Amino acid sequence: MLTIGEFSRLCRVSPRMLRYYESQGLLQPETVGENGYRYYKQEQLADALWIGHLRRYGFTLAEVKELLKLPEDELLRRLHRRRLDAHYEIYRLQEKLRELEADILQMEGKTMLEGKYQVILMPDPEQTVFGIRRTVPVSKFHDLFQELWGEIARRGLKQTGPVQMLYHSEEFDYENADVEVQVVVAPGPDTTVKPAYDACATVLHKGSYDGLPGAYEALAAWMATHPGYRICGPAIDRYLNDPDNTPPEELATGVLFPVEKVTK
Repeated sequence: MLTIGEFSRLCRVSPRMLRYYESQGLLQPETVGENGYRYYKQEQLADALWIGHLRRYGFTLAEVKELLKLPEDELLRRLHRRRLDAHYEIYRLQEKLRELEADILQMEGKTMLEGKYQVILMPDPEQTVFGIRRTVPVSKFHDLFQELWGEIARRGLKQTGPVQMLYHSEEFDYENADVEVQVVVAPGPDTTVKPAYDACATVLHKGSYDGLPGAYEALAAWMATHPGYRICGPAIDRYLNDPDNTPPEELATGVLFPVEKVTK
């Protein structure tokens, strides 16, 4: 048996917190002596460490108490959910950081994106495509592309142009994104025709896909200074080389906002 002090030293949880765990029904000492001294079994160290892990993952003590009662498969599902939430939190923090840095640089008389992105207006032609449209979380985008390649192979379609993703959602939703993945192909089973656009505000992003939000910021900044245009179609990420055979720093992605002139 370990005294509360010995137990505290091994699991690096203060005696005060261990007593709080006890009061909340999270971790009970094995025995309490007549003098009030608390004693723990060495095996309970694993429980104390697991409670610490769950707290670091962002669960409240009340949630930890609930999680400790769950069967392993349900606990695993909750952990997967927490991981998705953590990715979203990281994404939001990165967005806030980019905005903060842009504002700081702008106040210093500079522009974060100056020289990196040149917005051009260009037409986008009609394309014969095969596509799959789903409402999925951002974390499932890769799976959607894998499904696309499987369906293309099954139908025996021949790729004749780039792969692209269209964002149909009216608003950004990290967990329920209405997206369509497409490949430009020769006409064949279940192919469709993507309409032409007379004009697209377009930038070329070079580098890892993680940097794509910067391209969207450049286009949003362009839209802010060109109120004579409005969006008239889904935003498009057009992947111009193969990520499986291209170093991240050499990836090239076209980001297109279909636009039309505002008629007064």
